[in-house]
Amino acid sequence: MLFYRKTQLHRPSEALNNPQYKVPSQLIQMAQDENRRLQQMREEFEAANNTVELHLHLAPFYKMVNGVLQPVSREPSGSINLSFDRRKTVGDLRITIYHMQELWEGDMALTVARSLPAGLHLYNTLTDDSVSLYSAGIHTNTDLFVWNGKQVCGAAVQSGAEWEPVLLTVVRPFLGEDVEQEGQNGVKCQNNSAGSEKVGPGLQREARGFAGGATLGEVREALGEPRESLLCQENKRGRGGGQGAGEGGGASGWRVFPPDDMQRTLKELSLKDGDALLVLEPDSFDSSVFTRNGDVVTVTTPSDCRWLQVEFQPQINGDEEEQRKKVKVPATGNMLLCEVKQRAIEELQLQEQPSGVQLCLRQVDCSGKLLPPVFEELSVRDAGVRLMTTLTLCPGNAPKESQLFLHFTVGSAPSTGMKMDIIVEKTCTVKECLKAMLDAVGLNGTSWHLRRVDWCEEVGEPLMDEDASLSELKISNGETLVVTEGLLPPKGFLKLPMWLYVDLRCVEPDCNPTENSPAEQQMDRAETTDGSCAQSIFICGGKMAELRNIGRVEISDDATLEDLKTQVLTLPSLQDVCVPLASFLRVWWMEGGRLTRILRGQQVTLRKLKLTSGTDLCVQGLMKEEDLGPKQVLLNLKMGVPGERSYYPSEELVWDASHDSSPLSLRASLAAHYGLSPDSLLLAKHQPEKHVWEEIFNWTQQVSRKKKKKKAESLLGPPFHIRDGDVIGIKNLLIDSNKDFITAEDQQGQQRLREQAEQRRKGEQAAASNGGGKTKSRKLEVPLSISVGVFR
Repeated sequence: MLFYRKTQLHRPSEALNNPQYKVPSQLIQMAQDENRRLQQMREEFEAANNTVELHLHLAPFYKMVNGVLQPVSREPSGSINLSFDRRKTVGDLRITIYHMQELWEGDMALTVARSLPAGLHLYNTLTDDSVSLYSAGIHTNTDLFVWNGKQVCGAAVQSGAEWEPVLLTVVRPFLGEDVEQEGQNGVKCQNNSAGSEKVGPGLQREARGFAGGATLGEVREALGEPRESLLCQENKRGRGGGQGAGEGGGASGWRVFPPDDMQRTLKELSLKDGDALLVLEPDSFDSSVFTRNGDVVTVTTPSDCRWLQVEFQPQINGDEEEQRKKVKVPATGNMLLCEVKQRAIEELQLQEQPSGVQLCLRQVDCSGKLLPPVFEELSVRDAGVRLMTTLTLCPGNAPKESQLFLHFTVGSAPSTGMKMDIIVEKTCTVKECLKAMLDAVGLNGTSWHLRRVDWCEEVGEPLMDEDASLSELKISNGETLVVTEGLLPPKGFLKLPMWLYVDLRCVEPDCNPTENSPAEQQMDRAETTDGSCAQSIFICGGKMAELRNIGRVEISDDATLEDLKTQVLTLPSLQDVCVPLASFLRVWWMEGGRLTRILRGQQVTLRKLKLTSGTDLCVQGLMKEEDLGPKQVLLNLKMGVPGERSYYPSEELVWDASHDSSPLSLRASLAAHYGLSPDSLLLAKHQPEKHVWEEIFNWTQQVSRKKKKKKAESLLGPPFHIRDGDVIGIKNLLIDSNKDFITAEDQQGQQRLREQAEQRRKGEQAAASNGGGKTKSRKLEVPLSISVGVFR
């Protein structure tokens, strides 16, 4: 990469005006030419560094099928690739698309999308035209859906993670005798219902996509099945990761969904992409293929369907079809795969292969990609191999059940480098695995380390613990690792994901946040295609702030909190944020996507703050300096509107609980803040998870007879556990006679919790009845407004 300084090489105008210098005109011209060339290089570099590739999906080329966006045709005309400068705003992108689509009429909404196995799915919509693409979390290879923001082909579109579609393999009985075999590689991968696969008498499989928020009853209706039909889920068995969709391996068991499950969604039932759904009409049990015993349906594979096709393609030049050899091998679910391979070698007459050349059996996915070799020590059923599918006989060793078959590349992502394969023991350490990979490619030295590959096939996080075994790190069979040059960061260095707290109440969208900090933190997460995300914070029902991912910081745990703040300010996302001193920056500790506590002490080391690698932190800009003490608590105050079930906008208060952390101290601080009498205030703490308010009273504690000294009341301990960011509701009893803190949003949240508890109770009852065991019934917990303590 070319590096250059932003200052110009010469200042010819100053030289001309200074009588002491007489610079030849040729040198002045050379300096000006060089400056122009550098300026052009700088502009080209900035443009190339900030250009992102966007994939635009146009709504007129899509349709809704079972709540899933599907392309109208297989032609790629509905997808447009666009190169755009990420420094420009969302509004600039919208105008550019308007110019590209001259026939577009009406409003245009841009929504971040992701291509899933079941189809295209939408997440968060870009609504703020003044925000840059970089600040909006738009990066290269992002998918954007261009539509009117309401409907597609007259149908409403559900967005968000809870509606992510699921690609199910719908299995139906097929008892025909004359079937044209439609493929040899098992279930076809299709994102719609345009076709299905009939593989001999027995079962017919079809890939269908459904919205994750759809109920099982709605799925049955979309399949055109009557209410009397049964829907069954395959029982997962086998050490090899379970069986394929509708396989059987000689015989397979299916569990019938109880009637109560018809009202549960696919997400609640934990159905995933590729899961099989058996659909049976009442007359299906007239066939000997299907038998029912209670809530279990057994599917017996007919005898003429018990085979595996083995394909062998030698590595020689010539016509590919002529050189490829295929043979059908009789097989059952209990047959060992090593026996299948041996019989295939005999029938293909491959015994005369050169000595020392080992062969292994590998499955092929729907795209034609070779999967890891199967464990030949296992049976067909235990290895998860479906009957009536094709296995490929390839050069190479077959791993044992105690080993892992891994792909690896050197120095680059798998998409750009050449993949290599290696077989290692599950118990070997990361260091031993790295050495084996380096020996395989003829490299030496100690300046290497291993990294995982993330979901988008890019180089991900390094494997930090070189002494840990692969099984401890949950490295799975067929996973890809990248051998990367360079030493691992020394122990004691932390990698901390950083977030930025953005107050949406600012007039300017990109201005620095005020000193208001979050209160109730109900997160609404919208993930983008590159894994980055933005989270919205709701304060008593109103969207008041947003958390934006701004990257990672790598820093020693011996560094101080002030050093951390200084290093955070060097991140590219904070180039436009003006912070005069580190004390104008507040750092929050995040747990489970929520802001939980503020890090205190500018000169305290990160080790003493107990930060570990991977801990999420959030920075918030302030309008004044802040240096909180150990027992100074930042509270968000919500004064109730008299006569209404709502609150005025929140405001911050730093409550000093170092000398007195009792309810009396908090009441006195709030009374002084509002200029009211302490006796006129009624206080409560909000519990956002339960949507309830805990009224704060003085209380008496039980004291042991042996200890005559009464324990001090503290709001920092049980039962309130007040901490940074908590919402404290306040009622002024002089003008407000309503002592109920609950709002309409709280009641809606309580209703949702009751419905979820009822669904869990029905699920437990169904599981108990299916399992035949006795399960103790649990009482339905309904959140109510709680008063803690007793008046003195």
